[in-house]
Amino acid sequence: MFEDISTPQDVRSLPAKQLPELARELRARLLAAVAENGGHLGPNLGVVELTIALHRAVRSPEEPIVFDTGHQSYVHKMLTGRAELSQLRREGGVSGYPSRAESEHDVVENSHASGSIGWAHGIERAGRLLGTPRVAVAVIGDGALTGGVALEALNNLAADPASRTIVVLNDNARSYAPTIGGLAAHLAELRSGAAPDIFTQLGLGYVGPLDGHDVNTLERELCALATRMRAGEAGPTVVHVVTRKGNGFNRAEEDVLDQMHATGPFQLGEHDGEKVAAPQDVKNELSWSEVFGQAALEEARKDPRTVAISAAMVDPVGFTPLQEELPERVLDVGIAEQEALVHAAGLARGGMRPLVALYSTFMNRAFDQLLLDIALHKENVTVALDRAGITGEDGPSHHGVWDLALAARVPGLRVAAPRDAKRLREALAGFLADDEGPALLRYSKGSAPTEIPSLHADSAGEVVFSSGHDALLVAVGAMVPTAIAAAEELAREGIRVEVVDPLQALPVGEALVERALSARAVFTLEDGLAEGGVGTALLSAMAAACPAGQTLPRFHAFGVGGEFLPHASRARVLTLEGMDAPAVVRKVRELI
Repeated sequence: MFEDISTPQDVRSLPAKQLPELARELRARLLAAVAENGGHLGPNLGVVELTIALHRAVRSPEEPIVFDTGHQSYVHKMLTGRAELSQLRREGGVSGYPSRAESEHDVVENSHASGSIGWAHGIERAGRLLGTPRVAVAVIGDGALTGGVALEALNNLAADPASRTIVVLNDNARSYAPTIGGLAAHLAELRSGAAPDIFTQLGLGYVGPLDGHDVNTLERELCALATRMRAGEAGPTVVHVVTRKGNGFNRAEEDVLDQMHATGPFQLGEHDGEKVAAPQDVKNELSWSEVFGQAALEEARKDPRTVAISAAMVDPVGFTPLQEELPERVLDVGIAEQEALVHAAGLARGGMRPLVALYSTFMNRAFDQLLLDIALHKENVTVALDRAGITGEDGPSHHGVWDLALAARVPGLRVAAPRDAKRLREALAGFLADDEGPALLRYSKGSAPTEIPSLHADSAGEVVFSSGHDALLVAVGAMVPTAIAAAEELAREGIRVEVVDPLQALPVGEALVERALSARAVFTLEDGLAEGGVGTALLSAMAAACPAGQTLPRFHAFGVGGEFLPHASRARVLTLEGMDAPAVVRKVRELI
């Protein structure tokens, strides 16, 4: 049966009695694809029946389906021409999120939460304004509904009673972990039938709660609603669908932590309920997230003022050990990065030492709060950015390459990008202990080197390699190993090179500027934007400090260009961007 499905029309043509079998086949193929390549497993296992029903009820792409977040779109991809999820999340293969480059059925690369309602409503309203009314669907998880963007969109949608927007609330009581807060409690009451729904009170229609794994009931309700909307007989409506994350795969259902929300490749056993770990090399190093989590716990033990804040990602950012030992000092605000930073500002004002941990890419959403709530008021808030820089397989919206350029615009913000686990612990301890205002700590994805030793330290930073001072390589955080590898090759060629880790990436220190002005050529390496980050700041400071009549050293900033980056391994992206060691060697040769 599955071999005959390549378009939504094929799905709509199936007899209803065949839908449960289609769901079983989809689930089996989904497991096979994620087991081979890794990816978001739990969220997609939970929406198999829902996705089938949606494609039976609406006519994609004319009637768009916007997924929020897009990591629950694998089944949608399988029903719209990408049946095998070929090379999922690998270079040249199928993206782990919706991608307009792949299919006209993919509307928004929606991997940041809470935007789907605004998108769907906007598309739908445009159709009415242009005289071509159509139904539009937003599929949003209960965790994403905690985000302010989603609540703003609901408020706006309720003020547009003619809208033909369907908001499918995929309620599995989880984001990564169980959903928290007042809205989560309200949805629990709705699931038990114990309360009137808030959506009706706002002026929206409400259907549910529905069993998200009863494909025939879902199809019947969604088809009836879409038909009424096309006839102008129903306004904007929330369809409350109750699903189970990881449904149909025992190992995922039994995973208390996150229902196998995201996983690397693994081996399937003879039965779907078995999961056998794939052979792996012995892990000698902790991940950056694990190192940060251990360090956060150590600091919390030392100072009762230390309080951790997460935006629905307690475990992914490493706070689980702290939560287990000191649960009262781990606060989860839901998928609401802006609230995380504003709340942190208030905590700091009240005498606490808040530590906010986010993925770097999600920090973009809270720049205003970092700038005008925290920095303007000089509050002692430390923000830790996990997955900073080039992250790899999750694609353009998950690379954390904007944070340094944004941070450089914030007056008084100190930025550290540790090159190894030892420096991460030291930087975190220093930021939490001092009274010098806001600080930002950024680190990469993957394993953290235990220690990359320095030859000596001075006020310009730590020198990690030196064969002379013709070329100065200023390496930021995760780019230090690349700089060292390039410097070693250059030294073999007789080019004298010094590699400095400034420790404090921003603001640029006076001693580093003096060191740079004494070199023949200066190169900065950062896995962020080439323009606007550390390199730009250093060059500007050098120009300001250069004595009259002295020529500035030759200068080149290695970094990411202005384009969005593809999904591929970190090493491959570095090569594509001209940021790997051979590229550094070539450029130094050119300028020396």
